[in-house]
Amino acid sequence: MRLGEIVLLRLPQPDLSPGKLRPVLVLAELPGPFEDCLVCGISSQLHHEMRDWDERLTHDDADFATSGLKVPSVIRLNWLAAVNPSASAGTLGSVAADRLACLRQRLAAHLSSP
Repeated sequence: MRLGEIVLLRLPQPDLSPGKLRPVLVLAELPGPFEDCLVCGISSQLHHEMRDWDERLTHDDADFATSGLKVPSVIRLNWLAAVNPSASAGTLGSVAADRLACLRQRLAAHLSSP
């Protein structure tokens, strides 16, 4: 799993129930010996989008074709998990570097605010 890739894995639900296989975006490699990555979930439920926080990816976006997603989707920064690359069921594609940078900046700004 590399930064900016969209991979498939079972992301736990907010109620900690086992999730089904879903696309996630790799946001960061985490420090330590376990090679874990920070990922965020991607949903086709566009009504879940939080404006100025999440990122919508549609057919009109230049990186939609390279994302591997089949339908317009929302990259949800509230749906985070630390995962080991061995949990991945495969790579769908990737997002543009500027989209990844924007998402990482939003998350970092939120975490560093009081």
